[in-house]
Amino acid sequence: MSDQLSTAQRSKIRRLSKPKELAPDEEGGELNIVPFLDIIMNILIFVLATVAVTFTATITSVPPSAKGGTRSAAETKDALNLTVIIVNEGFSMKASGGNIAQGCDGIGAGLAVPKVGDRYDYEKLRACAAKLKASNPAFADETQVFIGANPSVPFQVVISTADAVRNTDDGTSLFEEINFKVAK
Repeated sequence: MSDQLSTAQRSKIRRLSKPKELAPDEEGGELNIVPFLDIIMNILIFVLATVAVTFTATITSVPPSAKGGTRSAAETKDALNLTVIIVNEGFSMKASGGNIAQGCDGIGAGLAVPKVGDRYDYEKLRACAAKLKASNPAFADETQVFIGANPSVPFQVVISTADAVRNTDDGTSLFEEINFKVAK
C-alpha cells in the first residue's frame, strides 16, 4: 500500500475542504426567534390569566402611645374612652363610666348592640356611638375609639365595625382614629 495520494485524490480533497460560498438567500448567521416568541407569549398569557388579582385597602390607625404614663382624674373624667368589643353575639361597648347597657341606654350589663338574626347591626352601632359622643359636650373633641374582637370573628366584621364608628350616616365625623386591641 502506498502512502502517497494521487493527483486526482489531492484535487478532490482540496475541492471538498475549500469553504463553500453561500448564496445571499442562504446566509446562515441569523437566528429565527419567532417560535421562541410564540412560546413566551403563550406562557405570559397563561400567567396573566391565572394570577389572582388582589386589591388591598388600608385603614389609617394610630397605635396606642408607649409613654406608660397615667392619666389624671380630670382627664379620665372628661374622656369617653369608647371601646367596642366584637363578640359572636353582637357588640359589647365600654366607656369611662363602665359597660354600656343594651340599647345604649346608660350603664349596665349585657351587649350594647346584639346581633339581628345572624348578622351584626352596624346601623345601631353607629347610632349608639353617635349617642354616646353627643351625651356630654366634653366628648365632642374625642376622635379615637378602640376596637377588639374575639378570635373567631371574621376580619370583614372588624373592618365593617371600624367603618360604622368612623362617620355618621350624613357623613359627620365620629371617631376617625381607630385603635385595635388584642384580646389577652
